[in-house]
Amino acid sequence: MPPRPRPAGSDPKPETAPFLGVLALDTAFPRIPGDAGNPASYPFAVRIRTVAGGEVPLVVRRGGPAPPLADAFVAAAVALAADGAVGLVTTCGFLVHVQDRLAAAVPVPVIASALLLAPLMVRACGGRPVGVLAADAGALDAAALAAAGIDPAEAVVEGLEDEPAFRNLILADKAHQGRHIDTAALEAAVVRRGRAMVERRRDLGAIVLECTNLPPYAAALHHATGRPVVSILDAAAALWAAASTALPHSAGTVGPG
Repeated sequence: MPPRPRPAGSDPKPETAPFLGVLALDTAFPRIPGDAGNPASYPFAVRIRTVAGGEVPLVVRRGGPAPPLADAFVAAAVALAADGAVGLVTTCGFLVHVQDRLAAAVPVPVIASALLLAPLMVRACGGRPVGVLAADAGALDAAALAAAGIDPAEAVVEGLEDEPAFRNLILADKAHQGRHIDTAALEAAVVRRGRAMVERRRDLGAIVLECTNLPPYAAALHHATGRPVVSILDAAAALWAAASTALPHSAGTVGPG
């Protein structure tokens, strides 16, 4: 059930208020509203924990993060759960590589990647394939698809690695990431790649945004392709809705935590 507003004066103390935990990569680029790393992107309380050293090139790669870095993400998940998180998401779809470890380590549900929504959307769209818009198509290897339960025959993958507006802003190491975001150029890149997916498969049923920096452009992508678009923000909303049914009070829409 969707969250309902609480009566005035009924907000719990901040230290006991429910929140969704967000495991964030260690980045320097701006995170605008709609980006999974911006608290304002959520219509409920979130707590964002940045994993030091978790830079984009160390996560967006074949095989995902190396074991020591994967351990750091697991430790951050455990800490957020201990603080009271009702569920966990992340700011990088490539953390699907550690989905099972994260979920096993904490007593709350975890959706590490929007890629986990792809098999659901295939079924929801009558078995038609889905498009996956990724930060780097070449790095989205068979292991990543398998970790998400994606049949490669049911997915069309496009990446943004060759789009300068995206690559120079996000895919570099933290010290060399862009500090200014050209939203018009990024939107154009997202639309261009989305249309390319539809050209490849006219029967495409939906589009899944692997990259959590892309939800600000989801509406433009939907308009350009005519396909429904889902992202990690949809996964986060589902976790929050599920948790709200079990909270001891009516979990309402609260400000960013």
